[in-house]
Amino acid sequence: MNTKQKIITMTMTIIVIAVLVLTGFNAHLKDHSKEVYRVYLDGQSLGLITDQNELLNMINEEQTDIKNLYGVDSVYPPNGFEIVKYKTYDETITTAKDIYNRVKEKGDFTIKGYTVTITTPKTEETEEKKEYIYVLNQEIFKQALETLITVFVDEKDYKNYINNTQEEITTVGTIIEHMYFDETITIKESNISVNEKIYTDADELGRYLLFGKDKTSNNYTVKKGDTIKSIAEDNKLNTREFLIANQQFKSEDSLLAIGQEVSVDLIDPVLTLIQELHVVEDTEQIYEKKEEVDKNKPSSYSEITQAGVTGIVRTTQEVRTTNGERNQGAVVISSVTLREVVDEITTVGRKYTNNTGNYVDNGKEFGWPTNRPYVITTNYEWRWGSFHYGLDISGTGFGSPIYASKAGTVVDVNNNCANIGYIGSRCGAGYGNYVIIRHANNVYTLYGHMTQDMLVSVGQSVGRGQIIGSMGSSGSSDGTHLHFSASYGLPNSSGFSWFSPWSLFQ
Repeated sequence: MNTKQKIITMTMTIIVIAVLVLTGFNAHLKDHSKEVYRVYLDGQSLGLITDQNELLNMINEEQTDIKNLYGVDSVYPPNGFEIVKYKTYDETITTAKDIYNRVKEKGDFTIKGYTVTITTPKTEETEEKKEYIYVLNQEIFKQALETLITVFVDEKDYKNYINNTQEEITTVGTIIEHMYFDETITIKESNISVNEKIYTDADELGRYLLFGKDKTSNNYTVKKGDTIKSIAEDNKLNTREFLIANQQFKSEDSLLAIGQEVSVDLIDPVLTLIQELHVVEDTEQIYEKKEEVDKNKPSSYSEITQAGVTGIVRTTQEVRTTNGERNQGAVVISSVTLREVVDEITTVGRKYTNNTGNYVDNGKEFGWPTNRPYVITTNYEWRWGSFHYGLDISGTGFGSPIYASKAGTVVDVNNNCANIGYIGSRCGAGYGNYVIIRHANNVYTLYGHMTQDMLVSVGQSVGRGQIIGSMGSSGSSDGTHLHFSASYGLPNSSGFSWFSPWSLFQ
């Protein structure tokens, strides 16, 4: 055997010996390794234990207060808790009790329940928003949801809708065509941290869904002379909002007892209930006050020669409501006149204007600013926690004419907004495209949410009944309508004040 062969043989021998030694060493190590469990909380290792069931049982058995509070049989580790099987040669093993104490210090335990996710869709003004509600079982949320719905919808009407047993309208009435929430609602079983608000009572959850953030109720004690209307207005509510918060009363004429406690909370629903309604109703149409000249009478003569009669029109409408509040726009499908409007006429003695010798009635009185039939969708009242200083007049259709209510001078015009706006828009200070007219005696009228195609300009004189533009839905608006308001002084100037436009026609 030459030298090269000897070297090869020696090298192979060394390799075989090394393999045998290492194999025996690894076998020795394998024989002495331990199967344990490493415990993590939020990605941080808390130590090694030999029995995971001992730790889990300890968590469940020690948390008797949680079990009693929620009426559950089992308590689980915190979210972010993880146990991983592990092999080690390290003799350092932590007791289950030590790990339990560390978990108790660093985390919060969980119970089985349901997470309700409410997703509010993205709008032009806001990003998508998610809200989470935690309930012990699905039935609690279902009952609370039905409670919320029947606050805004008569329970009988709701049952008829879901059972498809609504009766056809023979004279006047309402049919619910569609009902839905604007938000997306998902329910998923999950482990819920006991540090979260977990609802175990449907009534409590129902109140949260109606009023928003959990808070102490604002109550009022009824005093002598109080009415539902007076209490509502004193607390910045309209009567509909008061009745929603106080379901025991069926109308604003319901009797109150001295010393009775009532809620004066402003509702702030977590969910948005949309109803699309088919409505047939009789709407009142006010009469106008006009003058006629009798040249054979002296100039001091003035006498009502035709009494005014309010008209009644039966309208069939498509109406949308949001959480019980009628939206600003109403679509009139058809109408039938039940009683014609008869305008009040005052006959006056001979009058002349300028050098023409002809009398022109520019209106001692104010005239209605839209076509008929119309629908009042919002009155001069509190609404959503702020006061609505005007009338929302709808039903005559997009692009229908808007008339100057009385002779005057145009003092402000805005036509820079899109014809269709959205709730919350600040274009035109929320009024969208508008016209403001100054009349005699420092009275101003404002015509809001119009289309861009104005027919008047600043400084122009207008007569009563002159078309100044068209009805639209610009600015902060959720439907075609005219916002008509009246003030003493130019709106937003020093010392101005709003007053009810109804007083213009009385």
